[in-house]
Amino acid sequence: MVYKFRVVLDAEEDIFRDIAILADDTLEDLHNAIFNSFGFDGMEVASFYTCDETWNQEDEISLFDTGDVPGEQKTMSAYPLSDLLDEKNTKIIYVYDFINMWTFLVELAAVEEQVAGNLYPETLFSHGEMPDEAAEKNFEADNADDFASEFEDDLDQDDLDMFEGDDNFEDFGFEENWN
Repeated sequence: MVYKFRVVLDAEEDIFRDIAILADDTLEDLHNAIFNSFGFDGMEVASFYTCDETWNQEDEISLFDTGDVPGEQKTMSAYPLSDLLDEKNTKIIYVYDFINMWTFLVELAAVEEQVAGNLYPETLFSHGEMPDEAAEKNFEADNADDFASEFEDDLDQDDLDMFEGDDNFEDFGFEENWN
């Protein structure tokens, strides 16, 4: 079977690519098809993220094993597309280059029979030009205000008076560390 994906850059402008790839190919194969179709050099780290129907990010599937125990973390090469995506689970998020955070919404649009003689993966359609820079991301937690208030204390300037004084580290008995 052939999976046909629409890969949309998360940006203000409409920039997307339609890619056909074999269902038995891996996420790493899809990663290669995406960075090639958008004109990247493939020299940056990338990850896919499973997500729900409303694009809420879930589990990371990275290009390389970054876990503490080698071999414990599954990578893109270990996931055939058909194991993760089907008619019910059609969405996945792709992030390329963690410094610039190029973020793509990848959606399975169709599952079709393989056409004899076609080479896969294949870029079927290309719309829009890549901007020079990735869109700025705002990573703010939904409960950011709650988090900040958790660490508030009731100290005021009078409470900090205990730190005033002669600022001489010899008083602390660590003069060997300050010479």
